[in-house]
Amino acid sequence: MSTTSFDATTHTRIADLGRRVLEGGEINREEALWLFELEPTADIFDLLAWANRIREHFKGNKIHLCSIVNVKAGGCSENCRFCAQSASYQTDAPRYGLIEREPLNAAADEAQANGVVALGLVAAWRGLEEGPALDEICSHLTDLKSGGKTRPDASLGLIRNQKVANRLREAGLECYNHNLESSRRFFPEVCSSHTYEDRLQTIHHLKQAGIKICSGGILGMGETREDRCELAFALKEVGAHVVPINILNPVAGTPFANREPMAPLEVLKSIACFRFILPRQEIKVAGGRTVNLRDLQSLIFMAGASALMVGNYLTTLNQPVEKDLQMLRDLGLDAEWDKHGFSDQ
Repeated sequence: MSTTSFDATTHTRIADLGRRVLEGGEINREEALWLFELEPTADIFDLLAWANRIREHFKGNKIHLCSIVNVKAGGCSENCRFCAQSASYQTDAPRYGLIEREPLNAAADEAQANGVVALGLVAAWRGLEEGPALDEICSHLTDLKSGGKTRPDASLGLIRNQKVANRLREAGLECYNHNLESSRRFFPEVCSSHTYEDRLQTIHHLKQAGIKICSGGILGMGETREDRCELAFALKEVGAHVVPINILNPVAGTPFANREPMAPLEVLKSIACFRFILPRQEIKVAGGRTVNLRDLQSLIFMAGASALMVGNYLTTLNQPVEKDLQMLRDLGLDAEWDKHGFSDQ
């Protein structure tokens, strides 16, 4: 008789945790870490199957799609070690100042033509303070809001002043992206020009202003599985509405250029673990998916993803939108354009 690697105990425990989440319960850190530590055997596909059930139960059959526009590129003063737009590193990423209204309106027209209901404005800089830049951003937000073509969302760096967050909300901003990137423990390995606490404070100001939170991170920067687990629980604690999951796409010239890529099954397992921990959140797969997942991209939905970033990212390319839409049709999933999700790459 042939032998297999099937582990009935592991199979049963995954099923027990999955049923608990489906019934409205939660898993704790110890249980979540056990899921993150599963090795890529047949057990992984048990995990994915339960993550898929959880996605369908809480999020239905619709997959939310989003895209972004860079309103200020390159020359950023922060030293995030994954980022091609940091002034600390020599990369081929484009550099330009805050864009004028004409190209922004063109981006809004394109978004509307593609059925995108919101447009995320992303800027490469430390953050927003009161002054001319904030005035210009608020003017853009108000114009987009009043124009009715798209809903304006944004990812504009650190916010240290409640008045800034309030002004953004008054200008029409509904959702702001500010990723925690990784666990509190690992964050100093990612960036030293600002702190994890700075990011938490930004999220606090946004929530006080009544702005929805889009916050996630990047996998594959050298963090441990425990760091990924801690990130998921941190996002739960801050009340993120949307959780973008990026996978590092190493950029030449950055300190993370030579990081070993994550194995596709490790990526899928991580997405599934996020779904177990965050059953009701919109989990969006964003930057790095085409490079890291290759032919396994379609399995992200079985792993629990309920949203997808389409079109090109900030400094890296994505596969054509038409190919993503065909992938969803092939899986029997419904595309629904939305804009609460951002990428850092």
